[in-house]
Amino acid sequence: MNGEYKGKIKTLLDAVPPGALVDSKWMNRHNIADSTYHDYVRRGWLLRLAQGLFLRPSSAMKRGDPLPWRVVVASMHQIMELDFHVGGISALNLQGFAHFVQMSGKDRVLLYATRLPGWLDAINTDATFERRSIKLFNDPYLGIQALERDGPTFAGPASFPLSTPERGVLEAMDELSEDSDFYELDRVFEGLVNLRPSLLMGLLQDCRKVKVVRLFFAFGERHRHAWFPYLDEHALNFGSGDRQLVKSGRIHPKYRITVPAWFMEASAD
Repeated sequence: MNGEYKGKIKTLLDAVPPGALVDSKWMNRHNIADSTYHDYVRRGWLLRLAQGLFLRPSSAMKRGDPLPWRVVVASMHQIMELDFHVGGISALNLQGFAHFVQMSGKDRVLLYATRLPGWLDAINTDATFERRSIKLFNDPYLGIQALERDGPTFAGPASFPLSTPERGVLEAMDELSEDSDFYELDRVFEGLVNLRPSLLMGLLQDCRKVKVVRLFFAFGERHRHAWFPYLDEHALNFGSGDRQLVKSGRIHPKYRITVPAWFMEASAD
């Protein structure tokens, strides 16, 4: 085994710990040719999972078992350096604000990105990845933070980017369309007692959708958390005209957006 080959193996072993994923684009960037990583597969140093995607085997993972979704997103961030974040209700759930149990099927993980790899649909994981646009805000990185976890991922601290609660709740509001969605998000909003008004104002000013800004204030007036009076409505664009979100709802008298009837009638106490 020549020195160049040994160097490439060391590059792979140093950067990709057991249990992590790596793609062919990463290996090509590190001057590991197609023929070389095909040899890694033959030798058992890598396991091919899909076209252009490989797993460095780990004794803790059994062949055929679904990959933990945190392994996938941590590998995408830490190793492949893909540009994305976990957002919306998924981010709120990870930070302890959403408590709704998936009764059947896999968990949903919302990934916000301009582009995601095609192999996400081909691999066997314990969650369903759903793609979302990053166009809700002018600044795609405002209100994004790193979530660090020790497991269940590969060796060492694993991290990946996700929306702060302030951004996550606005992303979740952009998805609202059904009465049941309103009910779930209303319960989530009830627990958002420590949001940061300065970050909220930045996000609301940066938000491209008037309906989301209006809806956030409708929820804010309903729950009246301590941070709510610190938001400056006069510095925001609420647009004009009515906005319809639900087919059989009521127009909010102040923010002129349709919400479920119970949202207007029920007390938020």
